Amino acid sequence: MADELEPGGYEVIDVDDLLIAVFNVAGEFYAIEDICTHDGEELTGGPIDHDQIICPRHGARFCLRTGAALTPPAYEAVATFATRVVDGRVQVRVAD
Repeated sequence: MADELEPGGYEVIDVDDLLIAVFNVAGEFYAIEDICTHDGEELTGGPIDHDQIICPRHGARFCLRTGAALTPPAYEAVATFATRVVDGRVQVRVAD
């Protein structure tokens, strides 16, 4: 439920073995693949700074809104997914 995910918080969901992290950024919901493009490990667990997540191992920053890699050692964007709230539930669109 959307109201259970507080601003600054996240939830990881598994969609057919694809780990997706859903974030609440000041009341807006964003979803990214939960993988650092630098080392292939999870991004969640790292600090969240406004609309950015910082990789807990090497400090690369990614934009939660666009997926863009903002600082080295990551140079490739992380996949993003469209979100919407319907009847109080956050929905994530995963393309086939």
